[in-house]
Amino acid sequence: MRFRELAAGDAAALAAIEADLFAGDAPWSRDVFLAELAHPYTFYVGAFEADELVGYAGLAMLGPREDPEFEVHTIGVARSHQGRGIGRALMDQLVHAADLAGGPMFLEVRTDNAAAIALYESYGFSILATRKAYYQPSGADAYSMMRHASNERDPGT
Repeated sequence: MRFRELAAGDAAALAAIEADLFAGDAPWSRDVFLAELAHPYTFYVGAFEADELVGYAGLAMLGPREDPEFEVHTIGVARSHQGRGIGRALMDQLVHAADLAGGPMFLEVRTDNAAAIALYESYGFSILATRKAYYQPSGADAYSMMRHASNERDPGT
């Protein structure tokens, strides 16, 4: 398995995995991924087996560079490659990037996705709120989760 930063040439492969994983919840199209990859404040990393994209994760930096926050925009692993630690390896890279900048991370996850929730909790994410009917068109609920950076400044100091 090798990992590299994703680029515009990967958008079609991203959309194909996304369509399979999130068919009931308006999966992102190639054009949406192209826009995400072109944005100057996003970081997308892909997992490759040989030359095939088998997983991806995207992180956006919000706010000023001196006091950033991060939002996990998406993470997915092809069904054929799930259960092999690829999701954890991708999260390692996103968490490392946020920790280097000293900013907290936020994400949304389906309330019925126990495996993803357990993964996020293992990184120190905690549930902040439930967002009713967040995912469309399925109407599935989401948890909003947050994790402090390992080197984040304490706002009280």
